[in-house]
Amino acid sequence: MTLLSADEVDAVITALTATYPDARPELDFRNPYELMVAVVLSAQCTDKRVNLVTRELFARYPCVDDLAAAQYDDVAAIIRTCGLFQTKARNIIAASQMVRDSFQSTIPMQRELLMQLPGVGRKSANVIISCAGNGNAIAVDTHVFRVSKRIGLSDGKNVWQVEQDLMQATPENIWSHLHHILIFHGRRCCDARKPECLRCPVNTTCRWPEKRQAD
Repeated sequence: MTLLSADEVDAVITALTATYPDARPELDFRNPYELMVAVVLSAQCTDKRVNLVTRELFARYPCVDDLAAAQYDDVAAIIRTCGLFQTKARNIIAASQMVRDSFQSTIPMQRELLMQLPGVGRKSANVIISCAGNGNAIAVDTHVFRVSKRIGLSDGKNVWQVEQDLMQATPENIWSHLHHILIFHGRRCCDARKPECLRCPVNTTCRWPEKRQAD
């Protein structure tokens, strides 16, 4: 598969930006602590479900010190509908304890430090940096991975390679924006099983027809 040229990349970004002017994080949060928790809970779970769960969770544990002192059974009961709730309950308590004990109860905004927190990998760290820290980062989730490869922004075999391709193809000051418009496109048009190619705003540029023909 041939990747998009620089001009085609610009055209794709312009088209997706115009199509999704409201592209933004869909997890509800008011501060970095709430985003950290929501991101950990979002693994293999919809943002809609996470938002329902965190509404109760943050009412009970409004700050990181509160969650650090929480009992596992109480937290697990609140997040039970979130999927993998046992592991997630342990992780968000342990992460909060680490933030309290190692970072003076302040969520760090350095990727390497964030990735030390239980349940926080590179993708999650990038979400926190870009959405709560006003930094520039591309979080490659399942939508970004799929859409980037279909369109022709990357031919990476894994999320790390796709992230590197996207960073090389686009200026740093739009990385966070790119992350959001690709997610919106993946959720609203470029579905994993039934992509709506006829109404896709980048269907004349997209490389997926070329890949399907080659396959």
